[in-house]
Amino acid sequence: MKLDINNLENTLFDFVDQIKVIIAPETWENILLNFTKNEMLMLVLVYRKTDINMTQIAEYLNVPLNTATGIVDRMEKKEMVTRQRSIEDKRVVTIVLTVNGKQQIYSILQKFLGYGQRIISSMTAEEIALIGTVIAKVTTLLQEVRLNDESSTRSKVRKIMID
Repeated sequence: MKLDINNLENTLFDFVDQIKVIIAPETWENILLNFTKNEMLMLVLVYRKTDINMTQIAEYLNVPLNTATGIVDRMEKKEMVTRQRSIEDKRVVTIVLTVNGKQQIYSILQKFLGYGQRIISSMTAEEIALIGTVIAKVTTLLQEVRLNDESSTRSKVRKIMID
């Protein structure tokens, strides 16, 4: 099936118009505390892993280590995370959630669970299964696109041999 760009564009913008109340800043301002995307992703990562080091954060966010350090610095100022030295090896520093950080994650989860519950309760089992199938397919296709983009970018880099 070939997509008509105008129809796709109209459909996309109609969808955004319909869900704009969900993504409106006033809906999230108390929950997200004006976090950036990377700050939010880092917060979720630390929540999932309990404690994590700077290299793991940089790899997860796909950013240089100095950028990850800046993100952690900002999140420390917002009192969402703290740095802790390892008991076994004082050279190792891990990042952990503070009480405020944990409360923040719980608030976000509650908000999303509320939306999810309302959506799922209005659907049939067949509709839920279909959505799952569509999401899985979209995710797979987007991962393939990303991998193709990364490989084409790498192939453009020329290696210069130095003797």
